Amino acid sequence: MSFTDWRFGLFVHFGLYALPARHEWVKNRERLTDEEYQVYFDHFDPDLYDPVAWARTARAAGMKYAVLTTKHHDGFCLWDSEVSDYTVAKTPYGKDLVGPFVDACRAEGLGIGFYHSLIDWHHPSFPYDLNHPQRDEPEWPERDITAYTDYLHAQVRELLTRYGQIDIMWFDFSYPGRDFEDGRPGFGKGKDDWRSEELMAMVRELQPDILINDRLDIPGDFTTPEQYQPAGPMTRDGVPVVWEACQTLNGSWGYDRDNLNWKSPDLLVRMLIDSVSKGGNLLLNVGPTGRGEFDPRAVGTLDQIGAWFRQHERSVRGCGPSEFTPPPDCRYTQRGDRLYLHLFAWPMQHVHLPGMAGKVRYAQLLHDASEIKCTVADPNQAAQNTTMGGQPAGTLTLHLPIQRPDVAVPVIELFLD
Repeated sequence: MSFTDWRFGLFVHFGLYALPARHEWVKNRERLTDEEYQVYFDHFDPDLYDPVAWARTARAAGMKYAVLTTKHHDGFCLWDSEVSDYTVAKTPYGKDLVGPFVDACRAEGLGIGFYHSLIDWHHPSFPYDLNHPQRDEPEWPERDITAYTDYLHAQVRELLTRYGQIDIMWFDFSYPGRDFEDGRPGFGKGKDDWRSEELMAMVRELQPDILINDRLDIPGDFTTPEQYQPAGPMTRDGVPVVWEACQTLNGSWGYDRDNLNWKSPDLLVRMLIDSVSKGGNLLLNVGPTGRGEFDPRAVGTLDQIGAWFRQHERSVRGCGPSEFTPPPDCRYTQRGDRLYLHLFAWPMQHVHLPGMAGKVRYAQLLHDASEIKCTVADPNQAAQNTTMGGQPAGTLTLHLPIQRPDVAVPVIELFLD
């Protein structure tokens, strides 16, 4: 099964920032020095870490792959790197987090992805810039990024040679030419700083079947819109591209204890459907707590998504856009001769499908396989009193029950002639 068949994946942002529990950019936002941030390293002990439970939760939610932050912008590594002491091996926990995650995902049949930050606010050779936590210091130290980039490449090599086949390399992120809002030079970084062409070539040499995202400041295998839903299928120079929307449950990627801006399961299901209807995947993030567990609110949300997915998987998995235009407040997905009508709003008794007359041999509600009656509108019939009419020629009308099905998003499965 390919990346575009998977359609739904789990993103996991886990690291030292789970302890302050104030967003994964807490070191940046609060201008914390390495010394101030060290307290989280000294107390990092996720004793309840259970990647088997993570993987099972993901699979039960309908997810088909998972991507883990091996290192985020703070520079902390979730494996015992040979080129760094700033790793989980030196914390009170003292054990590799990446290997058990890989094993758990494989056991559940999930594709495996590694997120790896191109940025590193802890490394002594990473130059200050507009995103650095110490950007407000009056004088910036002179630093040569060459040593840091060598380190970056060495760590990527470790990740792609220690854990067997890896399906996705998710780099983050490039910002060339970006300046401060007041116009001061920001010394943003991009492909020349990361030596992106060289880095990508190494990744492909080590893992020939891997997919690489688009954040190296050079084209990758798929595009990654973040925290927004594209208005339509994504393209580059007018040509459709493979894409994946990455989204959070509550606006934060890392564990954010007091953030109550949680998206509802219904909204997240609609976002998943919307992505697939436009040819994309949805990568949905969970930020585990400092003890290594998924927040109960996250588990509850994933459980509800999974309940919908159990009955509606075939309207998502392996599906893509349709050439047909759906009615308002609806989305189409399609796989072969199966067309799926996702009803974001439940109409009163009827939904009209222009241009579909003569193209549908049977229709049913997907969640229970109950038949939906279909009629073809008479374009010469005017709408009067209790007589429905006024629909253009070629319109197929579906006759729905008054009561909306008790599912997050009702789906009608149309069998095409």
